Amino acid sequence: MPTAEQYTDPLAEHGEGPVWSPAWGGLAWVDMLAGDVLRVDEAGVVQRWSVGPVAAAFRPRRRGGVVIATEHEFVLADDFGGPTRTVASVVSDPAVRFNDGGCDPAGGFWCGTMAYDESPGRGELFRLSPDGAVERMLTDVTISNGLAWTADGTRAYYIDTPTGRVDVFDADGAAGLTARRPFVAIDQADGSPDGLTLDAEGRVWVALCGGAAVRCYDPDGSLVEQVELPVPKVTACTFGGPDLDELYITTSREGDDTDAHPTAGALYRHQPGARGRPVLPFAG
Repeated sequence: MPTAEQYTDPLAEHGEGPVWSPAWGGLAWVDMLAGDVLRVDEAGVVQRWSVGPVAAAFRPRRRGGVVIATEHEFVLADDFGGPTRTVASVVSDPAVRFNDGGCDPAGGFWCGTMAYDESPGRGELFRLSPDGAVERMLTDVTISNGLAWTADGTRAYYIDTPTGRVDVFDADGAAGLTARRPFVAIDQADGSPDGLTLDAEGRVWVALCGGAAVRCYDPDGSLVEQVELPVPKVTACTFGGPDLDELYITTSREGDDTDAHPTAGALYRHQPGARGRPVLPFAG
């Protein structure tokens, strides 16, 4: 099986949510519970941008700048690394925080929540509209994680990690997400599904936390490829590079034995012979 190469030092306590965008010159990701967004330039120099107590998920904005889900809020910045302003305060329970998200084809920014103690059913999934309105899209979620739409916008893949599954919905701009059903189930011994991304062929790439791997599934749910890593807590992945043919993979060292896994928390890279799609931006 192919193995990903280490791309950065182990910079993140809990690396998550990688995003490639020309808007900020390449690859950025979060050190989630440190509240930082990280960006690496072509020389390998990493910039940290503190955005709050938690940096959960972020996307570029069509008009320039960044939308970010922090611990409890959706915030906007006009420039990467610049000051932020709150567009919506969403989570009122201090025991709950935002976790992972992404944009739909219409330009809405979605992000899900989870309880800090991972209590079952305490999480939800929200959508921030370009006009600043917030709508609750799902309830009874435990650890809301990977979310991505197909190129034609008719389906969306979603992970609530403790289910051990990747689910798929029918997607409609007016109705939201409907007809939820299992796409693939992950054996607990192989790790827990965390972040995901889709490639240009519609295949689904899933990070396996505790499984030291990223798996690729065809749209029919068949396993196509597995990329291995030397650290167990593999959290998320995205395609990047000038040709979108490099798979960037985030990892975590939170609660890990760093003596056994000294590179946990590093960013990894792999060239899988597939290409991704450009990131969907927020229209607000």
